Amino acid sequence: MSLKYSTTTADYLIWSDAMNLIRKLANDNNHVISLLVAIGCFTGLRISDILSLRWFEILDKDEICITEKKTGKQRMIRFNPQLKLHINECYIHMKPIGCKSPVFISRKGTVFSVQRINVIFKQLKIKYHLRIGNISCHTLRKTFGRQVYMMNGDNSELALVKLMELFNHSSVSITKRYLGLRQEELLNTYDCLSF
Repeated sequence: MSLKYSTTTADYLIWSDAMNLIRKLANDNNHVISLLVAIGCFTGLRISDILSLRWFEILDKDEICITEKKTGKQRMIRFNPQLKLHINECYIHMKPIGCKSPVFISRKGTVFSVQRINVIFKQLKIKYHLRIGNISCHTLRKTFGRQVYMMNGDNSELALVKLMELFNHSSVSITKRYLGLRQEELLNTYDCLSF
């Protein structure tokens, strides 16, 4: 939790760093957190929606429809083949008690809290030497948004409109600010000057 009146916000991971983190976590037998990072980066879901997932909702599924906790709005999500494969691999390694059980169970047998995930992410930043300033649960959603934006290059305005819809933002300017694009545009103004 940040201090009152502070401006701390989560940063995004460079996509290749996020994918490497998913692989390293799986290789280190930390399949729970590997899957959490993968689902966050590939879907853009908020952490509260990720933590509420149950195996029957995601296992062997092409698409899921969730009702977002924060907005109460329904959202359809498609799992790409790589994410589906990772979900299945993690399921095999994690050996849950059943398909109706929550996906993200701690060693204590309870669903992870947002606060605990934030602590884990700070530990991962150090352990895996992640190139990121402020890391938190929100990093995954921002990583998704940044990758969608970057992949669209010449169609970046269209990407922003799509992200605005996916994130349920009321305007493109909010989406730009959310992704940190507005601040980058402003700072790039200084680069235009020469001596």
